[in-house]
This record gives sequence, C-alpha cells and structure tokens, in this order.
Amino acid sequence: MAVSFSNAINAYNQAAKAVTNPDAARPAQDSGAGASFANMVRDSLREARDLGTEAEHMQMKAINGEADIRDVVLAVSNAELALDTVTTVRDRVMTAYQEILKMPI
Repeated sequence: MAVSFSNAINAYNQAAKAVTNPDAARPAQDSGAGASFANMVRDSLREARDLGTEAEHMQMKAINGEADIRDVVLAVSNAELALDTVTTVRDRVMTAYQEILKMPI
C-alpha cells in the first residue's frame, strides 16, 4: 500500500491538531490510504497521551500511598516507550521530508 508524502504530512498535521482539539481535525477524505493513515496516526497520538496521563495518575496514587511502586514503574515505562515511539516517527517523517526537498525536479 503506497502512501503519498502529502497525505502523510496532512495526516501528521491532523493528528497533531486532534491531540489538542479532537473535534478540529477531521480527515479531508473518508476513504483511502490518506484517511486510514490519518486515523492511525491520530489514534497512536491519543494512546500516547492517555498513557502519559495514566502514568501521572499512578504517580499521584503512589504519593498518596494508594498504589504499588511496581504499578507506577510499569505505567511510567509504558508512557516513556510511547513517547519514544512518537518521537521516532516524527523524526523519520521529518527526515523523509528533508530528503524529498533535496530531490531534483
């Protein structure tokens, strides 16, 4: 399945908007590779955000003595892994964009 670069950039931008305002970013097209990629990116960013929020809640529970330290470490590790994944994907998209800019027309 080939995804055009413009669809990838649009999906990344829509996903970034969806994280801050879920109603603002709707895919321009309802079917096809662009929409499914946008949904995948948006869902991944939301999941990463949710994991970070869960880690914060677990830390607060640990401070209050309501959570086991193993649960806190697991939640923080999951959030860190999700953030590392999002950062890696962002870096690769930017690298691909820079390589495309360098291509002769």
